[in-house]
Amino acid sequence: MSNYRRTRHPPMSQINVVPYIDVMLVLLVIFMITAPMLNPGQIDLPSIGKSSAPAVAPIEVMIKKDTTLAIRDHSRGGVEFPVSHDELIAFLKQKQGKNSDQAVVISADKNVRYEEVINVMDMLQQQQVKKVGLFTKFR
Repeated sequence: MSNYRRTRHPPMSQINVVPYIDVMLVLLVIFMITAPMLNPGQIDLPSIGKSSAPAVAPIEVMIKKDTTLAIRDHSRGGVEFPVSHDELIAFLKQKQGKNSDQAVVISADKNVRYEEVINVMDMLQQQQVKKVGLFTKFR
């Protein structure tokens, strides 16, 4: 027989880190290439002392069940008074002349067709009202 000697190697207790370093270098190159291509988002931070005046109470435009309009001015105590379309435009022009950031809130009866709400919103947009919202009730 041959002089075959079988040598046993002790188990290796070290980790081969070369493949991990290769993977990390490839990832580093990928990030270095793609980072300049990303568009960073722009963040608008609030400035100090920008708004020291208290918020103005909104004007509520109400659409009744019979599609008539009414206005409730919360800055005047919340008294409701009926108006026509022309009177609404004149009232809003007067309010927008004093404060261009005056908010307008639309509230409608649940039985009013959505088309009427859209018509009022369109009328407000034509009058260049900047802040328009919809009023909802939670029950």
